[in-house]
Amino acid sequence: MNAFLPTEIRLPDTASVPVRVANATQFARDALNHLPLAQAVLLLWQQVADPTFLQDLFDRKRGRGYDKILSFPNLVELIADALLQHDGSARASFERALANNQLPVTIPAAYGKLRRLPIALSSAFLAESTARLRALLPVRPTNAIPSSLQSFAVILPDGKTIKHVARRLKLLRNVASGLVGGKTLVALELNSGLAVAMQAHPDGESSELRLVPDLIAEVQQRVAGPRLWVADRLYCDLEQTRRFVAADDHFLVRYQAKVRFYPDPAHGVRQGSDAGGRAYTDDRGWLGGTTDARRRYVRRITLTRPTDEPLILVTDLLDARRYPAAHLLAMYQARWGIENVFQQITEVFPLKHLIGGTAQAGIFQMAFCLLLYNMIHVMRAYVAAAEQWEPADVSLEKLFEDVERELIAWTVFVTPTETVTAFGAIPTMAQVRKQLTKLLSNVWQDRWLKTVNENARPHRRKAARSRTHTSIHRVLAEHRRQHSQAHQPINQ
Repeated sequence: MNAFLPTEIRLPDTASVPVRVANATQFARDALNHLPLAQAVLLLWQQVADPTFLQDLFDRKRGRGYDKILSFPNLVELIADALLQHDGSARASFERALANNQLPVTIPAAYGKLRRLPIALSSAFLAESTARLRALLPVRPTNAIPSSLQSFAVILPDGKTIKHVARRLKLLRNVASGLVGGKTLVALELNSGLAVAMQAHPDGESSELRLVPDLIAEVQQRVAGPRLWVADRLYCDLEQTRRFVAADDHFLVRYQAKVRFYPDPAHGVRQGSDAGGRAYTDDRGWLGGTTDARRRYVRRITLTRPTDEPLILVTDLLDARRYPAAHLLAMYQARWGIENVFQQITEVFPLKHLIGGTAQAGIFQMAFCLLLYNMIHVMRAYVAAAEQWEPADVSLEKLFEDVERELIAWTVFVTPTETVTAFGAIPTMAQVRKQLTKLLSNVWQDRWLKTVNENARPHRRKAARSRTHTSIHRVLAEHRRQHSQAHQPINQ
């Protein structure tokens, strides 16, 4: 619970500074009454960082990993300290823990534990922890989903390459090009606003499409259907659309010319305009040629944009009256929600400062930053509900700044032992929801409301830049190959 401290301030070890009051436990409870944001965060952290839950997660997903001295729950606390207290510096977190007799191994051994974390463990850490948070969200439909589509669980899949890998491994220090870690594919559930699942591959230069089957399976396990998959043009092919419609799901993807569209001459062309007054056409046809068994009958919506190329969407939602084209166009515009999540976890949480020097370490940090985003988003949802705002109207960054300030005060005056005593046993989900509603009902600050810049410049495409980068997975794989060849026996 000491993990939630700001990066700018270094506080003394409060375990060695006793609170000088007659009843320290009562003082801790009194302090919490004046720090509702801190108490809300600690309640959420108590749910996702339960040592019993984390240990069970490790035992199920550890692969060839092992727990000998440094346990996975302890490592989670150390990484939380690094991300939120030490500006992403694991060494600072490890050194402080070592000085306080809270690190039972050497610092190199702790780095080694992080370096070898299985990718399956990182994915499960995000998915199963988020499932606990998802149960705590206030039930409220989001305005980002048009009325005709609110019966669906809207899923936004998108890939992200982990960049800015630390050159901690000696082998990587002389690599001239930039280094990238693993490739991740994240699913954002737009209804809740939470990143509910992630799949990853250690090779950052690989295609995210190879991760789609496992991501779909994970989302189907975590999110009840029917689901509507809203994706960019990369996912517009016969194989991905076949996967999206499994389990009676549906898709809305941007058209890509790599798969040909054949209009249906027997079906007329509808015309209309979207919410912004731009003209569109709505027709039907087939994706794929007549000889392809995966060929699919779809609906095509083409939006004319005066300053940009036409936006063309294809979907298997064929009923134009039940699912108006204007609603589908608005739904696709909401796909940028996952891009905003990626931007926020990079800017608000220190994803741009990677702790480890391997793809596995970077993938775990990615999962951790997504989980931290989800926690603050849950708080934002309660704050917004109390004031009748949409969660998207509340600045996550400004809210998190005040969360940090209250956590500073809490950590200064209350020791870790007193914190544990004040919280006691882990409450039920119903009890946590009731406490969060009470704590966050009267904390509103006007400056948390996002500023709308009506004179903002229109979006412009960035000029393409020449970039040279290398996947650390490929560098290490090539090194192992050469090392293996050098040690092969020579045939006489």
